[in-house]
Amino acid sequence: MTKVSSAIVLILAVMALTFFPTACGDIPNTEELKNYFEVLDFNSKWVKKYYSPWPEKLTLVPQISFRIKNLTEKAIKHVYFNAIFKVRGIQEVQGDDLYSALSKKPLMPGEVSDIITMTSNYGAEGKRLNDFKSNPVWKATVKLFVKYKGSRYALLGEWEVSRDIDFKPDEPLTPEKK
Repeated sequence: MTKVSSAIVLILAVMALTFFPTACGDIPNTEELKNYFEVLDFNSKWVKKYYSPWPEKLTLVPQISFRIKNLTEKAIKHVYFNAIFKVRGIQEVQGDDLYSALSKKPLMPGEVSDIITMTSNYGAEGKRLNDFKSNPVWKATVKLFVKYKGSRYALLGEWEVSRDIDFKPDEPLTPEKK
C-alpha cells in the first residue's frame, strides 16, 4: 500500500468514526419504541375500493384511523407506520399499508398528531353490500407497527376491524316523467 492510499484510508476511517454516531443518533430498541407513543382515537371501518353496478361487483378494503401522542421528552420527526391486515383464521397477510408521518413538522413532547389514515391494498370481494353484512366469517384484524430512527418495527397494538361499512351504492337512474 502506498503512503497516499494509507493516508486516504486513515482519513476516511477517522471521518467515519467521527460522523457516523452523530448521524444515526440513539436508535431505540423495540421495547423503548413502544413507550414513545400512545395510540388515541382508534377507529376502523370498511371502504369501497371498487364498485360496478353492472355487472355487480363490490370490493371493500379495511381502513383504520388514529392519532398518536408523543410520550417522550424530545421532538419526534420522520416516523413510519405499517398496518398489517389479516382475515381472522387465515395466516397469510390480506393487505397492508406503509405510511410516513411527521415528515414536515415534528411532534413535540406531549402533543397529539393529526389523524393518520391507513387503508389496506387488498380486501374482500362480493356482488352486493348484503354479501358482506350477512357473512358471519367476514372478520379482520390489524396489527400496527412503528419504526423510528433506523429502529426495527415495534408492535404498537392489534385491533379487530369493525364491521362498519362506509359505502352507499348508487341510486338507480329513473327516467324523468313529463
